[in-house]
Amino acid sequence: MSFEKITEQPSLYDHLEERSVGELLADINREDKKVALAVEKVIPRIEKLVSQVIPRMQKGGRIFYLGAGTSGRLGVLDASEIPPTFGMPNTVVIGLIAGGETALRNPVENAEDDTTAGWNDLLAHQVNDKDTVIGIAASGTTPYVIGALREARKHGILTASICSNPNAPLSQEADIAIEMIVGPEFVTGSSRMKSGTGQKMILNMISTTTMIKLGRVKGNRMVNMQLSNAKLVDRGSRMVMEELGLGYEHAKRLLLFHGSVRKAVEAYRSGEPKGE
Repeated sequence: MSFEKITEQPSLYDHLEERSVGELLADINREDKKVALAVEKVIPRIEKLVSQVIPRMQKGGRIFYLGAGTSGRLGVLDASEIPPTFGMPNTVVIGLIAGGETALRNPVENAEDDTTAGWNDLLAHQVNDKDTVIGIAASGTTPYVIGALREARKHGILTASICSNPNAPLSQEADIAIEMIVGPEFVTGSSRMKSGTGQKMILNMISTTTMIKLGRVKGNRMVNMQLSNAKLVDRGSRMVMEELGLGYEHAKRLLLFHGSVRKAVEAYRSGEPKGE
């Protein structure tokens, strides 16, 4: 199959510097509307991936996101939001970026071109066959990601890829390839735009659905969220209030004593109402 690099095709818009601010914003928004539709088309692929991730995680497996540049930053971002949102340890979903911590804020020259660095980064976390490695690269050609997926697959680790080009080299290295085709970027080649938006949506879908099926959500509530600020303590107190029919202050004391909505509700219902 031929490989068409849509991410490098010319923008559908030209003479951008001559357009008004309003025109630029409207045109960017017009392009952004295409992203959700592109993601919708790959839901069956995302479903296939999540359905295989869940049983692995139930046996102690982890998710690794692997990327360079914008793709790497988005993986790190999604991973970093799992502990506060779902109360999971930061060792369950791990984001790795070419060039390491420095690359989160500043470009690291040639980091993405090293075909062995990605696998070495995984080895540093003792990656094993219960884990899932998800490579993210808009172009589908990033050596750091391709090399890591190739080695992971050799070691019997479930691999998946997220890219924005059909039949990309990265897809050939993945057990489950997710090719989200959003078309040329508004600024030619700037995959931080539509491709990045689509990647963020897909990562949200993967992690949120997985956490729900692992029991980290009850009803539609984040009952395991970390109580890391006043807003979240207030939200949690109101959840306990509504679930148990208690007054706000009683609910808040109960919540703070047990540390999570789930634990507070379970303790109260078991006949051990602490935090009086």
